[in-house]
Amino acid sequence: MKKKNLVKTVSFSFLFFMATIWIAPIIWAFFTSFKEEVEIVNQIHRLLPINWVLTNYTRVLFSTSTPVLNWFFNSLFISFSHTILVLTVVSLSAFGYTRLKFKGRDALFFFLLGTMMFPSVVNLIPLFAIVDSFGWINSPLAVIVPGAAGVFNVFLVRQFMLGIPKEFDESARMDGANDLQIFLKVILPLIKPVLTVVALFSFTGSWNDFLWPSIVFNDIRSLPLTPGLQLLQGTYHQQIGSLLAGALFALIPTFCLYLLAQKYFMESLALSSGVKG
Repeated sequence: MKKKNLVKTVSFSFLFFMATIWIAPIIWAFFTSFKEEVEIVNQIHRLLPINWVLTNYTRVLFSTSTPVLNWFFNSLFISFSHTILVLTVVSLSAFGYTRLKFKGRDALFFFLLGTMMFPSVVNLIPLFAIVDSFGWINSPLAVIVPGAAGVFNVFLVRQFMLGIPKEFDESARMDGANDLQIFLKVILPLIKPVLTVVALFSFTGSWNDFLWPSIVFNDIRSLPLTPGLQLLQGTYHQQIGSLLAGALFALIPTFCLYLLAQKYFMESLALSSGVKG
């Protein structure tokens, strides 16, 4: 019993230490964002502000040269649209690779898995050429459509779907259901846990993406929030308070998303079984 308590104590201490490492910079950034610029420079190691001010947030949110609020809504639209598209494409693809029978199905799937060995950066030039040929430069479609059929997401949902007994499909087929009805009424309700994981990762990945939006957007007002924050840096002088205020503002959607979906996220980590008995 003592050994078990010792293991719990050590585990809790380790997790607390790791959580402190992750949370401490955010706490420091939160309090520093309410400091005046002079105080930040002269007393950078002081945690609590001497004078609490909202100057950094008003400067960031209401600036005409850096439309942060416009970037924020651009990012919301892009991230939600990308997530919905990913869930649609990935779930249908996984259904095809597990439930539909066609020649070369498994060979095609393993070929797609092989493409994961190539780093994504090698696709930037051909992907830009494709997007440019479609006339999508400075369009949300340039960041919504690419990546909708991520191989890892297809693999994740496929593996989860393999754990669902095919007897369910056969029973539905005996009742006259076709493939689409089986997918919508039988498979889709059972794969909600893994789709929750895919949705969370897709939204945060799209929201935090910096490199690709920086390439396909050259119009300031069309930028998403994450690449737009780089414009808060001055040419010769950096306003640390404004940068921190913008960064914390960008954390709000993902923080709220994980807070609200924490229950479903924890349930979705148990991917060993596709059906609860």
